[in-house]
Order: sequence, then structure tokens, then C-alpha cells
Amino acid sequence: MELALCSSSSSTPTSVLSIKHRDRSISPIPNNLIKCHKYKYKYKYKYTTEDGNGRPSSLTATPPTMLSNGYAGRGSTSSSSQNQIYRRQDSCLVIPPPNAKKPRAIIKFLGGAFIGAVPELTYSYLIEQLAKEGFLIISVPYNVTFDHAHAAKQVYERFHACLDSILTSGLPYANLTPGQLVDLPLFSVGHSNGALLQALTGSYFSEKIPKANAIISYNNRPATEAVPYFEQLGPLVRQMMPVVQASPVYSLARNASGDAWKLLLDTAGAMIPDGDQESLVSLTKFVDQLPSVLNQVTEGISEFRPTPSENRDCFKSSYNVQHTLLVKFNSDTIDETDLLEETLKPRVEFTGGTLEKVQLSGNHITPCIQEPKWQVGYVYTPADAIAQGLKTISLNETRELSKTISNWFRRFED
Repeated sequence: MELALCSSSSSTPTSVLSIKHRDRSISPIPNNLIKCHKYKYKYKYKYTTEDGNGRPSSLTATPPTMLSNGYAGRGSTSSSSQNQIYRRQDSCLVIPPPNAKKPRAIIKFLGGAFIGAVPELTYSYLIEQLAKEGFLIISVPYNVTFDHAHAAKQVYERFHACLDSILTSGLPYANLTPGQLVDLPLFSVGHSNGALLQALTGSYFSEKIPKANAIISYNNRPATEAVPYFEQLGPLVRQMMPVVQASPVYSLARNASGDAWKLLLDTAGAMIPDGDQESLVSLTKFVDQLPSVLNQVTEGISEFRPTPSENRDCFKSSYNVQHTLLVKFNSDTIDETDLLEETLKPRVEFTGGTLEKVQLSGNHITPCIQEPKWQVGYVYTPADAIAQGLKTISLNETRELSKTISNWFRRFED
């Protein structure tokens, strides 16, 4: 018979637990089982015999899954494909509005350096909020590099290859036909290094560019400022690379199994759905970025290409996106939005476009905030209250960012 745990009505620390079997309760539970409740594990118990008082004489338990008072792991839940909000198409991730809703517009999304390679993990909450606002999101993963010009052109090509495929075939799994998508306005959202790539793309190309950009936490510092002691890294990395590549740790990271990756990510609090091999592929690419960057350092690269000053000159003469929203946060110490505003303003005025700036509550990683997997347990504790309070504050800032972008884009949807 299957039994379930429940608390007794007493609030004292020494309260015993009871087992509820159908319509009757059997108590007490042996003391060695009480700590299962303390740590909020959910067991399924079965008993085979009963003593004269109706108590189970033997109990067996199935393996536990954590319920609460901590970040819950994924465990063996329902199929991940049912919960997954994105689909991989070509080299991009496509996130349609929920409930087969016709999109308001299409958004090209670019994340920051390194984390932009796995937006389904690092930006999933913001992307989901934008999709709920009615946008079709096409996120373009990319690997970090010192060659920003190459990265911008690569992102442009990858995005339009994916977009062309969608406009030709539609999104059958989302019940969206090509006719529903072909005339939608195109916008772009970029964060940090992705914001830089946005501005570069809008300057290198004059066709098939977004109608409006939302540039979040723009940053383009010289390498010597972006990476402390960068000038000393070259000789050090040249000496260390053979050791790194021969290291069993590096080999382990490169060849880690899916289960190993999920264990690592669950420990870090980043949740990958069971069986989501696509995310595991992205994580492998994420790991591959480090040796690539280190190799560039060993080759003697000492600055980003183009340099920040060259990028600003390019923006002044060639930035072509008609409408631009600059977003900065009040606690972002590495933000360079004000400098970008000063750079773009003459060009936007010359082309008759729109340039606006807003400041929101948050910091540089606000766009990357994820929804904590916190579940309240049998007893609502102070830890639950603190966790839910922190969750509310951080998610509110990300939701406000999404709402600000959505409302601003609405002006240009006609």
C-alpha cells in the first residue's frame, strides 16, 4: 500500500509525523524517518504488515527528490520538449509567442560575450518575457572573439539564413504560416557585447537591417581595460597553453557526457531539461570558446579589432538603423551607454531617425537573471520568505526591462 507523509498538528519541534493511508492516519512514524521531513524530501513508503495497533511494522522507501527549502533539481519530470520554449533552426534559436499567437514583430536577439553562446540558459527568462509580449524571437548564438567585425558579419549571415528559412516555410509546430510572418517588422535587442555587435551590424550593412534597435548596457572598452593585466597575459598564455591542452581536466571538459554536464549545471543552479541534447551541444561550444580566445592571445593579439575608437568613427559615419533605444542600469559600473549616445546623436539627427535613452533599476547582469527553481515545502520557513522576496525583486527588474522594450517597439510596428 502506498503511504504519504504529512505533518502533525502540533507546532513543537518534537512533534512526530503521521502516515495517512486513504482515510485513516497511522502514527507515529519511527524517529529515523523524521529527518526526511526536516530536509524536505518526498518519499513514497510501502508497508507489508501491521502490528496490533495498526502501525506499519516495516517500511520501504523509493529514492527521494528534493521538494523545497532549496533550489530544486530537475529530477525525472515530464518530457522536456513539452516545457522547452525554443526550437533550434539552422544555427539559431527560435522562440515564438505562446499559444500559437500571431507575432507582433520579429526580434533578433544577441547576448553578451561568452554567455551569448548559450542564450537558452543565460537569457531564457528575458527571452520568454519578450515572447509573452507577442514577439517572435530569433536568438543568434556566437562565440567570443577579438575580431568584432568578423563576429558582426557572421551574426548577420546566420540570422538572415534562419529568417529566410522561416519566411519560406513558416513555423508549423507553432501553427504560423509564411503569410503570417512575411510582413512583420524586424527589431533587434542586444546586451553588452551583443549591443556592440548590433551597432556594428547597423553600420556595416544598409539592407535587411532592423527597423529599430534596443541596445542594452553597451560596452566596448579597450582590451587592456576590459581584461586587467591583458598585456602581461600573452607571454603567460603562450607558456601555459601546452599544459592546458594536455591537462586531463581540459580533456574531461571537452568530452564530458550529457549526465556530467547536467550534474555540473544543476550544481550551479542552471537548469537543463532532461534529454535536452541541444543545450548540451551549446555547452560544448561554450567550452570551446576558451582555447580559441587563448590561442588568439598566444598569436600576439593585443587589442580588439576594430579598436573602440575605430568603432565609434564607424558609427558616426555609417550607422543606418532608423530608431534606437539605449538602455542603461543605475548600478552598472562598466556601462558605456552615455558615450554611445554622444557618438550616435549627430548621425541619427542627420538621417532623421530617433535616438532615446532610458535608465532602469538593475545592473549589468539584470538581463541574465533567471527564475529560481524554489519550491515551498511542507512548512513555510524564513528561508522561503527570503528566497521569494529576492526572486521578486530581481525578476521585477527583468520584467520591467522587457516591458520597456516592448512598449518602445510598439511605436514602430505600423
